[in-house]
Amino acid sequence: MKKVLVLTILAASIGLSGCVIKIDDDGYDSSYSSYSDWEKREKRNRQYIADLDLETSKDVIRNDLGAPDFNEVFAVKDDKVQILYYRTQRTDDDGLTTKDECTPLVFVNNELKGWGDSAVKRYL
Repeated sequence: MKKVLVLTILAASIGLSGCVIKIDDDGYDSSYSSYSDWEKREKRNRQYIADLDLETSKDVIRNDLGAPDFNEVFAVKDDKVQILYYRTQRTDDDGLTTKDECTPLVFVNNELKGWGDSAVKRYL
């Protein structure tokens, strides 16, 4: 009788144990980033940058795009030059964001003066 009880408890504990994976409302495991998360981010950044106007304030852009992937600040004469890099294209499937996967936005005294490599070269 004791043997049967022990075997029943053992079988029940093995049968009732298992992994629990939390799945959110849309059916995806929220512990893994979706393959398309970075694609959506890159597309949104490209569309936003394509519609930018020169002289837009840095604060407006940071409010809309969020924190940049990279940020550089330096002085040129009496001007403060800041370059914010936002991811716009993937080059390597390594899980890391590098500057060559980003579009640089160049600000002088907190106003957008240009974007892309040619704008960066102008102020370096």
